Amino acid sequence: MKINIQEIENVSKLNPFDRYNYFIKKLADFEIFYTLKNENDNYVISELENHQLFPIWNFKEFAELCLIDEWKNYKITELSLDDFQDEIIDLISNENYLLNVFPVGLKTGFVVDLEEFIHDLKEELDKY
Repeated sequence: MKINIQEIENVSKLNPFDRYNYFIKKLADFEIFYTLKNENDNYVISELENHQLFPIWNFKEFAELCLIDEWKNYKITELSLDDFQDEIIDLISNENYLLNVFPVGLKTGFVVDLEEFIHDLKEELDKY
């Protein structure tokens, strides 16, 4: 699914927690999300205050806005909820990563641990 420029602009202006809520709702709706991989096909991880962060977005267009500076040569990768369950949960758990949900440009998104993220997503999915 594509989104229009007005939605991109409006959502990008939201504070990190509101972008997180938007992300959870859209993930429940479409069951896909995006992250970045480097030239070696490894997931891109950033660091903030000694924490390793795994960035995720709910639309490719938002991820594209972060392909700047040190991330400019990375590629956007689409993942499904099945991929999240089969691969990403173990990676995040084993490496003690936090989720960086919906960063914008060079600004960090809403940082959340895996347990809280899964709880919030499950709560949203239960509404369907």
